[in-house]
Amino acid sequence: MAISEFETKRCEQLVKRYIDKRRPPPDIRPELDLGYRIQGQSVEIFEIRPVWRGAPGEKMEQPVAKTTFVKSRGVWKVFWQRADLKWHSYQPASEVRRIEDFLELVDRDEFGCFYG
Repeated sequence: MAISEFETKRCEQLVKRYIDKRRPPPDIRPELDLGYRIQGQSVEIFEIRPVWRGAPGEKMEQPVAKTTFVKSRGVWKVFWQRADLKWHSYQPASEVRRIEDFLELVDRDEFGCFYG
């Protein structure tokens, strides 16, 4: 079961505010930008870059972080993508109580797992 429509809107507002704060200056955005998507119970943050050796204007997404809401426990599970291109639990803090805590964790990136 997906998160409620109210919670989805709240997540959109909070994540959009975070993305707006972290986005590079407008003149750099054609080469590097940030985006997000909310699907079901998950929120994913990703970088947007031109495809190397791709057609002009072709873009790719590079995952930064992901969180999934576990309704039965009322927690957000936190994930990062390793070099094997699979999502792994973020061990310093594999769960947080609020989406705000997830965004703060990603922003701090103490161990270089999200932004490198």
